[in-house]
Amino acid sequence: MTDHAHSERVSSEKQPEIWTGRATNRGQWLLACAGAACLALGIDLAVETLWPSGILPLIMSIVGCIAVGLLILFGTLAFVHVAVKVDGDSLEVRCGHIGVPRRRILLSHVVGADFAPAVTPRQWGGWGYRWRPEQGTAVVVRRGEGLVLSLGDGRKFTVTVDNAEMAVRVIRDRLTPSGSTPV
Repeated sequence: MTDHAHSERVSSEKQPEIWTGRATNRGQWLLACAGAACLALGIDLAVETLWPSGILPLIMSIVGCIAVGLLILFGTLAFVHVAVKVDGDSLEVRCGHIGVPRRRILLSHVVGADFAPAVTPRQWGGWGYRWRPEQGTAVVVRRGEGLVLSLGDGRKFTVTVDNAEMAVRVIRDRLTPSGSTPV
């Protein structure tokens, strides 16, 4: 005896689809090279011990060059690219090669998704993870299309990503209860 009702239920359930998108900024590599150059200068100063002004200016120069080099290098490499993933219950944004900073937004907290055809770093005050009181929070790695989420608490979250229109459609489908039509 077979249980047909059980097999029909399993086949009618959809597995959650996963949408992924990326955006990259190759210009950030130029800034990363500048950071590496500062780091190399600090190391060169540390190895080259001939400094006529004394030890204190030498230590300050070494520490300064290494600190600036590391800040520039890691600050730019963190925002060379962004990866966005929309699954059955959340949107996840990961930046850089190691995925930090990372933001996960549950779709249950999202009340709307909109397509932004032209998001620029100038609108947000530069590249990276940004917050503006009048605009909300954004992850901006390049100029171009983006995705704008309206959250239930009134805040907005923007991310630049390729094929943002498709991301908006996927999110809107997840927000619309099955069987009803979007308004």
